[in-house]
Amino acid sequence: MTRQILVTGATGKTGAHATSTLLDQGHHVRALVHRADGRAERLVRAGAEVVVADLLDLDAVSAAAEGMDAAYLTYPIAPGLLEATATLVQAAEENGVGAIVNMSQISARRDAVSNAARQHWLAERVLDHFSGTVTHIRPTFFAEWLISFWDAPTGELRLPFADARHAPIAAEDQGRVIAAILADPGPHAGKIYPLYGPVELDHHQIAAAMTRTLGRRITYVPIELDEFRSALEQRGFDSHFVQHLVNVAVDYRNGIFAGTNDIVRDLTGVEPLTVEAFIDRNRRYFDGSESWGNR
Repeated sequence: MTRQILVTGATGKTGAHATSTLLDQGHHVRALVHRADGRAERLVRAGAEVVVADLLDLDAVSAAAEGMDAAYLTYPIAPGLLEATATLVQAAEENGVGAIVNMSQISARRDAVSNAARQHWLAERVLDHFSGTVTHIRPTFFAEWLISFWDAPTGELRLPFADARHAPIAAEDQGRVIAAILADPGPHAGKIYPLYGPVELDHHQIAAAMTRTLGRRITYVPIELDEFRSALEQRGFDSHFVQHLVNVAVDYRNGIFAGTNDIVRDLTGVEPLTVEAFIDRNRRYFDGSESWGNR
């Protein structure tokens, strides 16, 4: 059965993959994007109905939700998450949307020191009052972070994670999970799904996997939190984002991001990508033939 599905953040990492999967399955996707750019145009060519709107604009979001069966909610690590969540819930209620899949994060909890992580926990509680079905997904660190945080000239990963471990998960695997739930939300009502890649590694092992795949030496250099904070500020990240990353680095050291499970395989029938497979599939970002900022 063809479903009518609203995907917010449709040009982002998980939204784009969820959109393409749903379109491939024959569903109608209304893609909510923040601006009309090349990424939005690619969605149009793929068959999505693209709507340009601000997720904080209730009238625009309500209009986008009209006639939709289900919606995917994702919001960047930026101020406004709780307002965006309340806006989508109200728009969904007004238009009889039956299900919402919510992108949260594995560090979301009541006592989180990260402001963003605590707000994600609160956003989950707001969504729990929605009259339809709600499913929360809580991924560990994305595999895409390896693209964002490696230094190409030196081949170094300078990160404050000590020897702690996680199983990096690719956005495309998350997109398939999101699509599977949106296509048939009933069995997933009220569930919280932590999402992991297939193999738990520390960053020395991650660097070794990158070395094997790329054929050049990649080295993990553990750094302290103050150096990490300074590096983030030098890259121009805002204070909300920096506060989040520094505090989830502490969570990471304390094992909050660790673990593995079979949820990706069980929900999609596809094994999640290993680090090696992710690097190989995204080699163009590591060999300099394409800029990650222009994806």
